[in-house]
Amino acid sequence: MKKNTPNVATHLLENPESYLLKIGGVLRKLSLDELPNLINIIKGEMVFVGPRPALYNQEDLMALRIETGVDKLKPGITGWAQINGRDDVSIEKKVQLEQEYMYRRSTLFDIKIIIKTFTNVLFGKGIRH
Repeated sequence: MKKNTPNVATHLLENPESYLLKIGGVLRKLSLDELPNLINIIKGEMVFVGPRPALYNQEDLMALRIETGVDKLKPGITGWAQINGRDDVSIEKKVQLEQEYMYRRSTLFDIKIIIKTFTNVLFGKGIRH
């Protein structure tokens, strides 16, 4: 991201592409910007599959997660909401999908999500920037 990028969620930016550096766009498109989160998994702060961490200023998302109980899940690098829309779904739909994941959670479901994540990344599905 460029220096003058507002500190807000991507979906709140009018033209997110204008804030990306060329290399950042490539890293984001390939989801390579997620690799540092492997350290958080090793530390036990994150898991591979779970709701994506909210930014500190995404109060609307955090409030819905608390209301639905999704806030009790550990954050993940990928999740059910990410493979079902990523940047293309509303916050309400995102939390609905996260809640569905919470009820359906299992090893097989996690494997399905991880496989679908790789196919989505390969084809750039659900990425707006």
